[in-house]
Amino acid sequence: MTTWFRRKDVHASDAPVRRMRRLRRTPALRGLVRETSLSARDFVYPLFVMHGRGAQQEIPSMPEVYQWSPDRLAAEAESIAKLGIPAVLLFGLPAHKDEIGSENFADDGIVQQAIRAIKGAVPELAVITDVCMCEYTNHGHCGIVRDGAIENDETLEVLQRVALSHAAAGADVVAPSGMMDGQVRAIRAALDAGGFSGTAILGYSAKYASALYGPFREAADSAPSFGDRRAYQMDAANAREAMREVENDIAEGADMVMIKPALPYLDVIRQARDRFDLPIAAYNVSGEYSMVKAAGRNGWIDERAVTLEALTGIKRAGADIIITYHAKDAAAWLQQR
Repeated sequence: MTTWFRRKDVHASDAPVRRMRRLRRTPALRGLVRETSLSARDFVYPLFVMHGRGAQQEIPSMPEVYQWSPDRLAAEAESIAKLGIPAVLLFGLPAHKDEIGSENFADDGIVQQAIRAIKGAVPELAVITDVCMCEYTNHGHCGIVRDGAIENDETLEVLQRVALSHAAAGADVVAPSGMMDGQVRAIRAALDAGGFSGTAILGYSAKYASALYGPFREAADSAPSFGDRRAYQMDAANAREAMREVENDIAEGADMVMIKPALPYLDVIRQARDRFDLPIAAYNVSGEYSMVKAAGRNGWIDERAVTLEALTGIKRAGADIIITYHAKDAAAWLQQR
């Protein structure tokens, strides 16, 4: 026997005062009131460059991400620009490594070649360069090593030479990532004295000692040969310290600051956004990319939907700039909306 329940009469005083669902009812209404807008203009696309010719070598732990030879970069830069992505971030794989990473500041170094190739093909594309030593040294650490310890102040002199070399090759922005104390001040002084006062600095201001860098270390061949980087990268438990790092970089002359990684540190991005008014970048790092890519390929998640949701979350947290290996895919997906 079916029992029918009659709807209770609803008086005006009993109805919800505000029905939040009204503005979620159609795609047009949802778009009209959307608070955070994601665009290809928000993205920076990282590129790994290697010596050789005709090379486009896929990185096993980072599907659809490649190591490029300089002669292949013109076409790749054109495809990036056509998607509306405004900038790339360069990482180099040297021909030879030594204790101070000499190729890092050589006129014919791999990053210097890459800058010239990109600027020759697509001059309007902004080129950001990683200024660090780990890819170039035979020990894989981000500074000069003496008796098993990283020499902070001695390393600054090398970073100055690297930044000057990149600026001379045509870089628009240099991005010191080694987490050496005083690196932004030293680089700013060297750039200004060398006639490159227009070259901007993106500080890797709050770079955490994260377990999410594994695929990158394969891509850049930059794993340390001993120990780890916890003595100079940040402890994952600390947020207030990150604000001090950001504040220091701004005081030293950084034009933009970065939080790295992104997704586990959205709270840090938000704190930085609330406290500082400089442009804030967030690095959606290799491990974040590879986990989404692997789960998508296994059919466990919808890669497109998850990626766009994650990138929107990073921007909603306060990032103005998102460095992501998903940049090309995300830009194409946004065009299809």
